[in-house]
Order: sequence, then structure tokens, then C-alpha cells
Amino acid sequence: MERSTSDDDGVTAEPRVLRRDEWDTWYGTLIRAFSGVPEPAEELALYRELTQVDRSIGVWEDDGEGGACVGTAGAFAFRMTVPGGALVPAAGVTMVSVAATHRRRGVLTSMMRRQLDDVHAWGEPLAVLTASEPAIYGRFGYGAATFALNAEIDTSRVRLSVPAGTDDVRLRYEAPADVLDACEEVYARLVPGRPGMLARRPGWERLALLDPESGRDGASPLQCVLARRDGEVTGYARFRVRPAWGSEGPKGTVVLDDLAGLDPATEATLWRFLFGIDLTSTLAVRGRPVDEAWQYQVSDVRRCRPELRDSLYVRLVDVGAALAARTYQAPVDVVFEVEDAFCPWNAGRWRLSGDAKGASCERTSDAADLALSVRELGSAYLGGVSLGSLGAAGRVREVRSGALAAASVGFGSDVAPWLPHGF
Repeated sequence: MERSTSDDDGVTAEPRVLRRDEWDTWYGTLIRAFSGVPEPAEELALYRELTQVDRSIGVWEDDGEGGACVGTAGAFAFRMTVPGGALVPAAGVTMVSVAATHRRRGVLTSMMRRQLDDVHAWGEPLAVLTASEPAIYGRFGYGAATFALNAEIDTSRVRLSVPAGTDDVRLRYEAPADVLDACEEVYARLVPGRPGMLARRPGWERLALLDPESGRDGASPLQCVLARRDGEVTGYARFRVRPAWGSEGPKGTVVLDDLAGLDPATEATLWRFLFGIDLTSTLAVRGRPVDEAWQYQVSDVRRCRPELRDSLYVRLVDVGAALAARTYQAPVDVVFEVEDAFCPWNAGRWRLSGDAKGASCERTSDAADLALSVRELGSAYLGGVSLGSLGAAGRVREVRSGALAAASVGFGSDVAPWLPHGF
């Protein structure tokens, strides 16, 4: 769930931890900041249940008339895959808003200050978020670390070439709720293999089943097909179909919600199925991995109209612990001079030594090899943004000749990082 709006200087009141009986008012402040359109009852109930109240804060201003909530922020306790496959604690920053009456008073800054102090005290080395407005969070040390692929595929003109093995995969329609556990087992098996994926906490799997009629935009209720090979579930696709007709005949759209496969043949079988649904001529794809194989199986990528957009923003809350938690695809031995005015405990020099087996990152007085801010470390952390590119952009300064190229290779990832769902 993408939740964030902005402010600037002159705080009105200090943030404090939310109480459960204040949730409706607190969440109402958030909804109003995002235009005030009410959410469907089932979605509202689920987010009330998922909210971790003891990790949520608000700014309440005493105006002499009982007080008013003027700022909101939450932080889910997630575990996120990092290069090497480890699951690392990460605070999922969400539900951030400032009342329009209280912008430019430092409300957001005060909440970010309190929140990052809390995350540090909880011992979580990372904070992550999705941003409604990307310009807001760089000043708090968050860097764009993953990207997502959108596409509008003209399935009447584009053909898909699939690899060997698809004949062994069988698909069957299933009721989405009936096979939720099977789909979650597939998802869980995929989590360690791709940086940026989140191990789902209990209850989060139900987000996939939210299907209010008001959110369908004329499409069908949620549909699901399950893929099996030799009796084992190997993948699934969840989607809707939006019917449409023109003078030349049917021109419906398949709207993909989610697709997962444990192997290339299963993935290709699911994509082929979506391409071939009767009475449709478009497949609408949102938020997919940027390295997904279907892009190289299509006959005409231009008619897929691919579009890239930013997705997950990463903030290193504890530089040493975060850099030591991942592995590196080539040996690295580099001293970073880190700038971090907002979390000064990170500022200074850190020596990172690591390879594909593990890493250590400790304070050092040795001369710096590279100088950068914590925002650049966040962008490069999952391996989807290269330190070399950041250097070319003037955001990483090479102090020792050759250090940038070596570190850039080490920080890379063979698999593009990806955030599978919002929060």
C-alpha cells in the first residue's frame, strides 16, 4: 500500500505511539490526505487488523477543542531477501500522511526522526518504503533500489515463443480462496531467490483476495489458474477480464494481478495462457520484475509498450549490520566514507570486506576509497542500481582509482531485485 504525503519546517507537536482505540481517527487522517475517498469495508477491516499499533505513530495537536490527529506513520515488521538469499529485518514504512492544514510545519520531519530512532532501537538494519512522491524521501536517506515493469501487450499481434517443457505443465481454473494456501507455498519458495521480496507475515496473504466490485473498473471478479506438473503445484496466475466490443469484434483486456512459477516452463505456460484468453486482445501487466523472461519470448516488444517505474526505496538504518547481512558476487574490500546527517550514527568510514560466502563491515580509520551518502548505499544495496552508474551521475566520488569499478561489480545481482506487492 503506497501511503505518503509531505511537509517542511516548524513542528507543531511531538509524535507519539498510536493507541488501538485511536485507529479509526488516525486512519481517517490518512485517507483524507489521499483525497478522502473511502476504502471498501473489507479492505478497511484488513488494514485495521494488519496495522501494528505499537509500531505506528501520530502527531496529535491540542487545539483546545479535544485535539486533532494531523500526522500519521506506520512501520511493519518485515523480513526482506537480500543478495545471497538471507532474510533481513526491515521496517516497512507506510501510512505516512500530513494534514493539509499542517504542511510546512515539520510534522513529517518529526515523524521520520522518531521513526528512524525507533527502527534503530529495534535493531532493524533496514527501512523500506514505496513513495507516492519520490522527491520527498531522499532527504531522509532513502534511495530508489528496485524498479518495476508495466506493459500493455497487444496479444492480437504479439506471439510468444515458449521453452521446452511446457507440455508437461497442466493448468486448471480454481476458486482463488480455495487455493490460497497452495499459492502461498509457491510464493514462499520463491522469496529467497530474488532480492527485495518480502516474507509474508500472517494475514498478508489475504491482500491477494481483496476483490471489491468498486475496484474492478468494469472487469470480472478475480480469477485464478493453478499450474501443476506430476501432481505438484508449480505456479499460479490471478487475473481479471474486462470485456469490450468494437465494430470489428471483441477487444477485451486481461488484467494481471499476480503470476508466479517455480521454473521457466511453468512461467511460460502461464503467460501463454494469458495471451490466449478468448475475446481479448490486450494483456495489462503492472509491477513485474524488470528481467522477467516473457520480454525475450515475445515476437514484438514494441507492441508490448513496456514502461519502467521506481518501486522500492531502501534506507540503511545500521550501515555496518546491513552491509554485513548480504553477500557480494565478486570479492570486495573497500572503505566507504558515508555521509548521513539524519542518522549520524552511520556517518564516517566503514570497511566492507566480503564475497559470495559472506561479509563483514566495521568502523575504520583507514583512508576512504569511495565517498557517498547513505542514500546511494540504499539505492545500490539490493544490486539493482550500480555504484558505477551512481558514480557517473556524480553521486559517488572515487577517492582511490579503480575502487568504484570493483565495488560496483561486487554489489551487483544476477537477479533483478523486485518488490512483489505494496504495503
